[in-house]
Amino acid sequence: MHPTAVMLAVVLLGNPMLPLVSSQNAGFARSPLSETKLTGDTFELYCEVVGDPTPEIQWWYAEVNRADSFKQLWDGARKRRVSINMAYGKNGVSVLGITRLTLEDSGTYECRASNDPKRNDLRQNPALTWIRAQATISVLQKPKINASDQIILSPDVSAKPVILQCNLTTAHTPHNRSFWMKNGQEIVNTRTERRTTVYSIPKPRADDSGEYMCVYTFDKAPNANATIEVKAKPDVTSHKRSENRNEGENATISCKSVGYPHPTWTWRKVEGTSYKDIDNSTGRFFINNMNNHTELTILNLDITTDPGIYECNATNAIGNAAKTTILRVRSHLAPLWPFLGVLAEIIILVVIIVVYEKRKRPDDIIDDDEPVGPTKTNSTNNHKDKNIRQRNTK
Repeated sequence: MHPTAVMLAVVLLGNPMLPLVSSQNAGFARSPLSETKLTGDTFELYCEVVGDPTPEIQWWYAEVNRADSFKQLWDGARKRRVSINMAYGKNGVSVLGITRLTLEDSGTYECRASNDPKRNDLRQNPALTWIRAQATISVLQKPKINASDQIILSPDVSAKPVILQCNLTTAHTPHNRSFWMKNGQEIVNTRTERRTTVYSIPKPRADDSGEYMCVYTFDKAPNANATIEVKAKPDVTSHKRSENRNEGENATISCKSVGYPHPTWTWRKVEGTSYKDIDNSTGRFFINNMNNHTELTILNLDITTDPGIYECNATNAIGNAAKTTILRVRSHLAPLWPFLGVLAEIIILVVIIVVYEKRKRPDDIIDDDEPVGPTKTNSTNNHKDKNIRQRNTK
């Protein structure tokens, strides 16, 4: 390459023998968003910044109509209702959270970021060394809703219908409509524009229990709701009656239930008239509980100790229910039994044929020197010759 070209490349690309020094001013990749909340609720603001080196992040707050008087927020402030979580990597990320909101939490929240080496120098103007992103949080008084008390369902199949009711008594603005939810899912055909809303359970059963919520919607405010708990003792509706496995394999026994609150699950093995509790401490037994579902897994089955009756037990504050499963463990040769049975039948059949052939009578064996069929004779001609000989004698 021509020396002039080499010098031009060095000028454009930099001297490869010298370390590259680069920097990037701080910038926002994600800014906090303004929200309207109700008293007692929780909010979280997210702030993500980029820059090289990674910028420092701070949170500041100013009361309503006092945008010139910001105060820095710290983790644990406002009687530990404020939480600030930071993560510094390639980007800087921070999450500001405030729980149990009050009307005084309304205001302007500001995320500040800077990677300027002089950012904390009091002689510097913060407006020049820090970038800022703001969000306004408006906290409204939560509407008042009168709701039914909690209900405990009777296990009696002839129980009376259950009526759930909510009444919106006070609100900051007129509501649009209301609807009902169960366990976080909207119940179809329950939307109405009335301030008083009712939901009926005609024939309540254990699977009708759960967390019911009446929800009221507004034009320029968050939804308001009230919760009614419908409780019932657990009812184990699905379980394995029996489980057949071979020794050395793994076995999984499961149970499912309905009822609210979600039960506490326990497993135990029936040993005569007593029970042996099962937990995850042995290294072979593993229990996985998931609200209304539980699984017991047994590893490397032992044919002498693992067979038996296993019981799952579901317990909540209202009552408990239990079901049993019979675990059978077969020998590892069990899969060969059908093949061995067929093989034995074939061997016996062959032996019978051989014995039969050896015990055949000699008369039953055909001699190749003898004619195949009986010799035919003309009995009529013989009789004629005899008569002729007799007449000649006289």
